[in-house]
Amino acid sequence: ADVRNYRFSGKAREKEEKKLKAKQKETARLQAQATSDGPKKSEKKQKKKAAGDENPEDFIDPETPSGEKKSLAPQMAKQYSPSAVEKSWYSWWESAGYFGADPASTKPPFVIVLPPPNVTGALHIGHALTVAIEDAMIRWRRMSGYNALWVPGVDHAGIATQVVVEKKLMRERKLTRHDIGRDKFISEVLKWKDQYGGTILGQLRRLGASLDWSRECFTMDDQRSKAVTEAFVRLHKDGLIYRDYRLVNWDCTLLTAISDIEVDHLELKEETMLKVPGYSSPVQFGVLISFAYPLEEGLGEIIVATTRIETMLGDTAIAVHPEDKRYKHLHGKHAIHPFNGRKLKIICDAVLVDPTFGTGAVKITPAHDPNDFEVGKRHNLEFINIFTDDGKINSNGGAQFEGMARFAARVAVIDALKEKGLYKDTKKNEMNLGICSRSNDVVEPMIKPQWFVNCHTMAKAGLDAVRSKKIEIIPQQYEQDWYRWLENIRDWCVSRQLWWGHRVPAWYVTLEDEQLNDLGSNNDRWIVARNECDAMLEAQKKYPGKKFQLNQDPDVLDTWFSSGLFPLTVLGWPDDTADLRAFYPTSVLETGLDILFFWVARMVMMGMQLGGDVPFQKVYLHPMIRDAHGRKMSKSLGNVVDPLEVINGTTLEDLLKRLEEGNLDPNELSVAREGKKKDFPDGIAECGTDALRFALISYTSQSDKINLDIKRVVGYRQWCNKLWNAIRFAMGKLGDHYAPPATIVVSSMPPVCKWILSVLNKAIGKTVTSLEAYKFADATSAIYSWWQYQLCDVFIEAVKPYFFNDSQEFDSARAACRDALWVCLDNGLRLLHPFMPYVTEELWQRLPQPKDSCRKTSIMISEYPSVVKEWADDKLESEFGIILDTVNKLRSLKPPTDTNERRPAFALCRGEDIAATVQCYQSLVVSLSSVSSLKILAESDETPPDCSTAVVNKDLSVYLQLQGALNAEVELEKLRKKRDEIQKLQHALSQKMEASGYREKAPPSVQEEDMRKLTAFFEQLRVIGEAEKKLDFFADGGA
Repeated sequence: ADVRNYRFSGKAREKEEKKLKAKQKETARLQAQATSDGPKKSEKKQKKKAAGDENPEDFIDPETPSGEKKSLAPQMAKQYSPSAVEKSWYSWWESAGYFGADPASTKPPFVIVLPPPNVTGALHIGHALTVAIEDAMIRWRRMSGYNALWVPGVDHAGIATQVVVEKKLMRERKLTRHDIGRDKFISEVLKWKDQYGGTILGQLRRLGASLDWSRECFTMDDQRSKAVTEAFVRLHKDGLIYRDYRLVNWDCTLLTAISDIEVDHLELKEETMLKVPGYSSPVQFGVLISFAYPLEEGLGEIIVATTRIETMLGDTAIAVHPEDKRYKHLHGKHAIHPFNGRKLKIICDAVLVDPTFGTGAVKITPAHDPNDFEVGKRHNLEFINIFTDDGKINSNGGAQFEGMARFAARVAVIDALKEKGLYKDTKKNEMNLGICSRSNDVVEPMIKPQWFVNCHTMAKAGLDAVRSKKIEIIPQQYEQDWYRWLENIRDWCVSRQLWWGHRVPAWYVTLEDEQLNDLGSNNDRWIVARNECDAMLEAQKKYPGKKFQLNQDPDVLDTWFSSGLFPLTVLGWPDDTADLRAFYPTSVLETGLDILFFWVARMVMMGMQLGGDVPFQKVYLHPMIRDAHGRKMSKSLGNVVDPLEVINGTTLEDLLKRLEEGNLDPNELSVAREGKKKDFPDGIAECGTDALRFALISYTSQSDKINLDIKRVVGYRQWCNKLWNAIRFAMGKLGDHYAPPATIVVSSMPPVCKWILSVLNKAIGKTVTSLEAYKFADATSAIYSWWQYQLCDVFIEAVKPYFFNDSQEFDSARAACRDALWVCLDNGLRLLHPFMPYVTEELWQRLPQPKDSCRKTSIMISEYPSVVKEWADDKLESEFGIILDTVNKLRSLKPPTDTNERRPAFALCRGEDIAATVQCYQSLVVSLSSVSSLKILAESDETPPDCSTAVVNKDLSVYLQLQGALNAEVELEKLRKKRDEIQKLQHALSQKMEASGYREKAPPSVQEEDMRKLTAFFEQLRVIGEAEKKLDFFADGGA
């Protein structure tokens, strides 16, 4: 017990001694401050005391009626809150008409058409990236004096919307679309569109998108529908649209042809059992089945192999290579189909057949395989379709299999081949399986009569437009993809067997006494017209004196047909509108690189063909967003990021709940849940729109994909708090009665003010040139670096002493600092506004206004900063570069255990110029590096003992006196690392200078600069050597 008491009393004594020391220290500090800035500190004390009497209501923004300018609280909140800041501004911007563009304006136009999101869709992270980039461009150009127009629109999304409504009908009423008929189904879709169609528009507003809502359009509104019909009619008249029997991607669930973009390709490495809609058991894929066809005249058999054994029911030939000696005796002979006795000719085809693959013999099904289709055309083979539209075997497949679902027939065909002794074997096989992204059904190639657009002449125009730089693709690397695709373009199937979409403006003529159920069988009988009246007149001309019936094609047009016309139709085409004259061609098309061909190329082809000019001058392709681990975002992995969850914040519980509300099967749900728990163990913190936008744009330097880490977004939200605090500090220092001058005289300002304006100038220049070059990440980097590392870390810290000291001798410097601070904040907020619209508007509105000035009512219509020649001061920036290097080096020398300890520092200057520079900024170095003093030493002076050292450059070294805390080994290790770093740089530079051709080819200015750098490296190594000797001496105990 005695021992315990003794230990306790010892601890207590230590505690009391520490408290006493701390008190003495605080008293000494307060006395020192009282002598220099007594009045200010006492004022601060009073303010602190008054803080207890603060009214919390003063920090809360009053409610603002929708559409009115936001009412701000009398006092700035002490913490930045995204939800509080982002309230009310948007509805005011919109109602004030700031987003509008005027076709009669004399300002140069800058036009973007928003890639139209699906009308029933919800915002995803790709939309958020699109909005962040496009809104930054539009806001910047609007502030830079352009007549900026950003046109909003939504897409009717044919298949996507029809599938959603069909599922709803089945879920709620157990009905198919065929049960209720076309007209009632269309009214169901319109009801759905009216109910949910506005969701995404509200979300676009939430993201701050400054779209001209007065021009909002929908791909199926009256004006756009009229334009789609007009485009079809004109292209048909020009011979560019025709009807033909071709192979298409057929979806047996949706009962329609689908476009290539709606086909997902599943890579199978081996035998795989997959769930297919409409089948109770999984279906086998990823295998190659070999079987034999018996040959005529007793010639034996020929073995072929296939991954789709059921298609053998439609085989009409067997192909071999003409040079393959094994089959020379069979050229022109026939195999016999085992189930229907059809004769299959043995044909020679060097294009298709690889004699080294498999048996070198290939079964040919022209009606169900793209390669076989081409073979069928080359050899004039019979095209036999063996499937019904819903994927069952039809009568052409034979009575034995008729009515079977295609994958049930797969098993039945193998069994039947085994019975006949023709089955050989099954091997695992890597394959690429086409799956419809809408229905998850396996795509079936089928021959169907469809409407096609002949793309060849239009594609050539698109190629020439990019080659001649009429259209510039950014990043440039995607030009090669453009050339490759357009040079190998195929005709575009534009008809879809859906009910929701633009009806094909074509009528079929059935003459009297003909069967109506033969609709469409004769391609010559189609009349393409703007309406039924025109079609009737055309038909009467074509079939004079004959009685006939007209029936409109039940098919609709591919969604990409109407969206391909979008840059024209949003501006009023085909009418000659003021908008079309003022704003076409548009300035830039910004979209994801995944739809370069499906959408961008089609807009170029149709824009040039129908609008007479390219639809846009530049194409900027943004990267695809993946998760933090680089995986594609997919619902089944649970890694999809909803931008609203990042903006508002959410709990892990809510994230998991959202997963369970999806349509994932139990296995996928389990994987997705684990993924969410791993990535977001604490949910997602509230980040706000501004931080999300800034983070997404800063990611665009990753040119083909973005690995999105939410922690980075959270980091920018914390940075918004730093901006908030910078303005709070400034408001306190500017005071209630400060009025910025109309002009500022830089020449009479303290050096730190001149410097901050010079580096602000650089940041403005860098931001503008980056935006002009579509290097958005460079722009955000320039702005962030200036705000963070130059304004907040240096300038604000450097000017604090002027404000904490009321001495009259500092009056003019204080006034200059106020002016410089106001100029920085005003320019800095305007510079940042296109990227972070909400927080910049709120903070800018709080800044004092210049006297007698007509300041704009909103930051978004104020002028974007531009370079001011008078602010540039390269010499001063160079001096500050040395001083800030000095500060950083001194900070790096402080032991990690030092929290508030201030130690003496020394600067060893080798030469009068460097000594004069350090002397000039001595107090600034002391203040920023938190040392107690800075003594300047000449080369002849002795450096004090117990110092850690760092080399700033060849002319300047710094020392920090550690007074017993020096660890010579640690300091020597630091110097060794520095030596290694410099030796590597020196070695690389020496190699460059010694390379053959250097003296002949490198410009004299480059050679001079390299020699200067090399000399500096040698000098730094000499300085490090001297510092090492001193530390070695110290490590040896000074012996």
